[in-house]
Amino acid sequence: MSNRKVGVYVDSMNIMRNGGYGMRHEVIRRFVGRDGDDVMRLNAYVAIDEERAISDPNYKTHLNFIFHLRDLGFKVIEKPIRWYTDDAGRTYGKANLDMEMGLDIVSQSDRLDLIYLLTGDGDFCSVVTMAQNKGCRVELVAFANVSGRLRREVDLFVPGFLVPGLLPTTPPFAGAPPWGEVGSRVRGVCTKYFQDRYYGFFRFMYSFGKVWVTDTRLEESPYTSVFFMEKDLPSGVHPENLPSRDYIFEFTLSEGDKGFVAADIELNYKY
Repeated sequence: MSNRKVGVYVDSMNIMRNGGYGMRHEVIRRFVGRDGDDVMRLNAYVAIDEERAISDPNYKTHLNFIFHLRDLGFKVIEKPIRWYTDDAGRTYGKANLDMEMGLDIVSQSDRLDLIYLLTGDGDFCSVVTMAQNKGCRVELVAFANVSGRLRREVDLFVPGFLVPGLLPTTPPFAGAPPWGEVGSRVRGVCTKYFQDRYYGFFRFMYSFGKVWVTDTRLEESPYTSVFFMEKDLPSGVHPENLPSRDYIFEFTLSEGDKGFVAADIELNYKY
């Protein structure tokens, strides 16, 4: 049983605008506590339009999102949107919570062993370094438009697309088999491709576990291999660029003679 103290810091606006709209925060909570770690901090940083909250009934969805986060045990740090008008007469709002989030991470990291950072914003690189210099491990979970420098600065980057159930697959439909079962839609990366044989293998995460154990042959690995044929790759994906961790594929799991086979393959995202 692990005794690590864990902190989670979610840059909610950045995540929602960069591929993570609809992210299931309850899955994040299960994912970060998967090794028996003690989750000490769950912070989510959210902008709020106070005037709209009063006058616009449709804004209730955003307010319900905040209530939902609190029900899950997140501390929600809110910042009112401030409105400005530029020289061309265009009105725009600003509510940057980078300062608040960065200060919280730096001030709290000396009492934590592991931080999960959910953002793609490269402005947090120096914050990551400061936390690491205090002896704290920093792992990144993010979706699209993730700063390359931030990916290199953290101790581990896990694309949020690959975490089981974190983001709905397309199309989400009632009665679909759970992630990882035959007939389900999952997302993974190509880890092997044989140019002369016209086939390869995807790897997808079927359960929460030791995400650094990437060899699917090992019993403790949370990953599984899926066979695919070159002819089934989506247009725009050139086999000479495979294998690659930069391509996120979404596909349906079908059952073959020797294991899973990928069907209806789509390119979900490219880093």
